[in-house]
Amino acid sequence: MTEPESSIARESAAFADAVNVRKAALRKRLLLLRNSLPPGQRASAESALRDHLAAWQQRRALTTLAVFIPLRGEPDLMPLYRTLAHEGVQLLLPVVRARDAPLAFAVWMPGQSMQRDLCGVPVPADPQCLAPPETIWMPCVGFNAARYRLGYGGGFYDRTLGALPGVLTLGVAFDCGATDIEVAAHDIALQAIMTESGLR
Repeated sequence: MTEPESSIARESAAFADAVNVRKAALRKRLLLLRNSLPPGQRASAESALRDHLAAWQQRRALTTLAVFIPLRGEPDLMPLYRTLAHEGVQLLLPVVRARDAPLAFAVWMPGQSMQRDLCGVPVPADPQCLAPPETIWMPCVGFNAARYRLGYGGGFYDRTLGALPGVLTLGVAFDCGATDIEVAAHDIALQAIMTESGLR
């Protein structure tokens, strides 16, 4: 590598580090905001989200759907998951198999025995992993008007979406997650975002 190329690489790395620092600060602020929602407001928002998502699912009649177990103040969609499973929708949960790899997806039924994956997230015990689902519902710490998502910084969903260009993606968030986000080259916009106010 020549000296000019080395200088450009250092500047690029320094810029990426600065963006990551700003994203970490934004993530912390948004998590605090989300976790500070009054219980009544949160319950109302979750109920509205479940209604919007149920209607969205009914319009598409999907047979396989990747969902998420709520963590760190994420919207609780468990009542909807139980309804969807009862209606015959095959639910899947994301599973971290390696920290630098795309997510796998394991068959899941609400109420079944669970264990923790490499990141400490609940996944089915003895997970049976299938081909990618038709749609992935993914939690968002934050999101912007262009439907880019801010997650927890691990890059798992970005790697997964990069490997699954045809999958339908829907971010799930509270309205308070709307924000400005610095977009990096590896970021992938979602096809839609659902909040308690409806589809964005």
